[in-house]
Amino acid sequence: MGDAPIKTVCFTGHRDIIKPHALRLPAMLNERICALVDRGARDFRAGGALGFDMVAALKVLELRETLPIRLVLCLPCRDQTRGWSEAGCRAYRYILDRADEIHYTADRYTPTCMLERDRALVDGSDVCIAYCVKNRGGAFYTCSYALKRDVTLINLADELPPLSFYR
Repeated sequence: MGDAPIKTVCFTGHRDIIKPHALRLPAMLNERICALVDRGARDFRAGGALGFDMVAALKVLELRETLPIRLVLCLPCRDQTRGWSEAGCRAYRYILDRADEIHYTADRYTPTCMLERDRALVDGSDVCIAYCVKNRGGAFYTCSYALKRDVTLINLADELPPLSFYR
């Protein structure tokens, strides 16, 4: 990562997080976000999905109480929560109501809006903080895209025991 200033950080990760990882991710995010703020990061982009996106967004909102940072939501569509549980929708609305900035890639769901959102998260970011344990799906796509765009990738899953450890 070097010593170059950091301005914008994005998050990507899986919806499903096993409990041992879920218990450690908030503290890991806290450490990484604070270190990046010390290097100049101010804008933190999240995609609004269930799982890691929400954990990261909530951590940014918590740290925003004491740090000069902003939560920027890059959302795929206005009807993203279609089919979600009431609890998921409540958490989403909580984050949406407190975001500093919100961008949508589409008004309604389209077959490509999720991938467009993933690229929008990465484009213009200096660092991507991920929780990616599988080599398929949206988080993997976003991590791969970040690497292609020369965005520094920090995969928190690399610092956690592999899923096979828990079986």
